[in-house]
Amino acid sequence: QAQLVESGGGLVQAGGSLRLSCAASGRTFSSYNMGWFRQAPGKEREFVAATTWSGAYYADSVKGRFTISRDSAKNTVYLQMNSLKPEDTAVYYCAAGPGSRSGYLLSRVASYDYWGQGTQVTVSS
Repeated sequence: QAQLVESGGGLVQAGGSLRLSCAASGRTFSSYNMGWFRQAPGKEREFVAATTWSGAYYADSVKGRFTISRDSAKNTVYLQMNSLKPEDTAVYYCAAGPGSRSGYLLSRVASYDYWGQGTQVTVSS
């Protein structure tokens, strides 16, 4: 049974940093696109970042502040979040989807087949 488990969330002041981790188990995701999404209360789940065979992709709202990386040996994906803002407050989800999907599809929830349970990130002003 493939499983994604996020960790690293918490409470941080504006301007601070957090690093989220997503540990995959049950199968190897090295050929998969790995993504991070977030969902704030009352809002739809939105794309944050993705890592694919061709590189990393980011939502405009986090570009220059967040960095996604992958350690294939550990079957783990990370999201380094710097210069955090109160509007970054949300539950953050890790996701995995087929590596054949690219371009605008990377930002779509439907492009990912596996999801973690989420980790809460709260940024205070």
